Amino acid sequence: MSETMLRVENLVVRYGDIRAVKGISFHVQQGEILALVGANGAGKTTTLRAISGMLPFEGSVVLEGRDLRGLTPDRVLRLGLSHVPEGRGIFGGLTVMENLQLGAWIRRDKAGRAHDLEMVMDVFPRLRERVAQLAGTLSGGEQQMLALARARMSDARLLILDEPSMGLAPKLVQEVFAVLRQLNERGVTILLVEQNANMALRLAHRACLLETGNLVLEGPASELLVNPRVREAYLGAA
Repeated sequence: MSETMLRVENLVVRYGDIRAVKGISFHVQQGEILALVGANGAGKTTTLRAISGMLPFEGSVVLEGRDLRGLTPDRVLRLGLSHVPEGRGIFGGLTVMENLQLGAWIRRDKAGRAHDLEMVMDVFPRLRERVAQLAGTLSGGEQQMLALARARMSDARLLILDEPSMGLAPKLVQEVFAVLRQLNERGVTILLVEQNANMALRLAHRACLLETGNLVLEGPASELLVNPRVREAYLGAA
């Protein structure tokens, strides 16, 4: 049985007097993909931002036995958690290679960096063709691939991804999700926030449904995919 990599308990996140996340608890097992699904305003992005050190929170967030409360994002990154935000956050004025090298800035193991660079080039062959190209001139799909590859260059054991399909054409969404599956098969644990519930539930092993800051359903993704409540509200099926 796999170990728990991330444990979130009674997580509360406030914006002033407003509780955007209202005491949710969930865990991510090593080697799995866990999807957080729900409508806009459900608290999905806020949850990720709290976990990665971008927002203060109440409750407990523990990564592989380490309490993340009060840690800055760079300290969380050094503990093995890399966050790919909504909007990708690449450096458009730098080349693809420079973006990838920045992804590995915390690492001192030259051999490991070289190994992982070759690995991401295998997983993202389009980036290999564009290593000298400015990142800002890439297509939306290629920029998302670069954001994922750069996160992987940090040698993170847990990737948390916020809306990786946003703004992409359906064919590119399929490509991005195929890459996520490949990364997971290579041993990367993934916590995924995705408004495209259908794609997310088909990719993930388990899923949690958030509504207005509350966790209202949790279980195998295959079960949520056929749950009448989920189908009617999020999958466009009665």
